[in-house]
Amino acid sequence: MSGYCDFARGHPLHGPYHDSEYGFPSRDEAVLFERLILEINQAGLSWETMLKKRDGFRRAYSGFDVDTVAGYGERDRERLLADAGIIRNRLKVDAAIHNAQVIQRLRSSHGSFAVWLDAHVSDGDQVRDKAGWVKLFKKTFRFTGGEITNEFLMSLGYLPGTHREDCPVFARIATLDPPWRRVRSAPSG
Repeated sequence: MSGYCDFARGHPLHGPYHDSEYGFPSRDEAVLFERLILEINQAGLSWETMLKKRDGFRRAYSGFDVDTVAGYGERDRERLLADAGIIRNRLKVDAAIHNAQVIQRLRSSHGSFAVWLDAHVSDGDQVRDKAGWVKLFKKTFRFTGGEITNEFLMSLGYLPGTHREDCPVFARIATLDPPWRRVRSAPSG
């Protein structure tokens, strides 16, 4: 299933991410927003590039504080587009700001981004599949195509597939009851 388990082992950047973040559920809004920004910016690039630039993104996007980023104006856009520590792409910068504003609205409608995600884990009595998530994300956020949405959700435990079952990290994640394990398909009749 996941060749990342073999590839990441012992790697200075991928190893720590694989062992302590990838597939682990989180409720923290800054963590969720960070992962969304990183996945959007990874489009067309390697994940290793994102891990190398992660601290630059953290500085550039105010520690991934949703309210601060949602309030960014033209001056901030220009600052971000001039920052060599991140990916300087206007569409991706605009998506980060827009998506922060969306997350603010999700707080009003659901209480938090995490609760909104949890509310959509199932689609009726079935676990929401990748196609359902992609449709929902495209309707809700900017710059969230199939792979971006898939990796974002897998990286936070909303979709399975981050680790092989024989990977020691898989067992650790299973004890945390990730969202993809909470809802089971209804028995067929």
